[in-house]
Amino acid sequence: MEMVKAKVIALAAVALLACSCEYTYTWEKYRMDGHRTGVTAPNAENVPQALGTVNDSTYLAPNGTVWQKGSATYAVANDLIAVQPLMKDLKTVVGFAPREMVSRAPESELSNWWVDNTMAEVARLTRKKVDVGILNFGGIRTNLAEGDIMLDDFVSMFPFKNDLVYVALKGSDLQEVFNTIAASRPFVLGGVKMAVTQHRIDTLLVGGRPIDPNKVYGVATVDFLLEGGDGLTIAKNAKELIDTDVRVIDAVLTDVYKLQAAGKPVEYFTDGRLAFDVWEEE
Repeated sequence: MEMVKAKVIALAAVALLACSCEYTYTWEKYRMDGHRTGVTAPNAENVPQALGTVNDSTYLAPNGTVWQKGSATYAVANDLIAVQPLMKDLKTVVGFAPREMVSRAPESELSNWWVDNTMAEVARLTRKKVDVGILNFGGIRTNLAEGDIMLDDFVSMFPFKNDLVYVALKGSDLQEVFNTIAASRPFVLGGVKMAVTQHRIDTLLVGGRPIDPNKVYGVATVDFLLEGGDGLTIAKNAKELIDTDVRVIDAVLTDVYKLQAAGKPVEYFTDGRLAFDVWEEE
């Protein structure tokens, strides 16, 4: 009886294996660039041109292709076009970028722009001298595309509800923050010239000079990094701490609106402020 059961189980296993080998699957890749429909990212004024139009039976894509009701493309287009009036404010053009700015460690135009503007805004809000800016690359969630920039682009770029914060630190404590950065990975830095080799600091200058362990420095950062965020505890041993109650996105837009009013583009530069030979990408 046991032998019969064993034979039945073995035959079932062979049959199952045979069935599992009967089907093969192939995958076809499509570029997510609107090549099938001609769709582009809309702003508040060009929804029909960018997304196309829908009626009760068809979807007319920007490239002239017609999709019938009942198709997945019709359903997606219908929903996407329907919500555009609710997103009108977010689709307002608030600036222009002459070239793409990518967030990239150890430094990039986009990250340098963010931290330098954060330093200026914290100094303005607190009326304190700001020597250093320390932010995290994870705070930038998208790159800045070339061309017209919508409010939605910046909201997507800086979605977290973090406040700008001023922290006063003795040089010895600030040095420990930089030691932690060197031991882990690059952060977004301003007011600093720093070179790291094999997770050890070779060069560290603040305002063009070595850190004075007894001097008190003003640091601009965000509340996420005060007590353990991304491994930093910038608030440890703080001599003074001021939460500005101003969100990152609001501070960024302050600068963007100033540039827009002056007719200036959103652009920036790299300057070799941080050299980091090795680190593990997250």
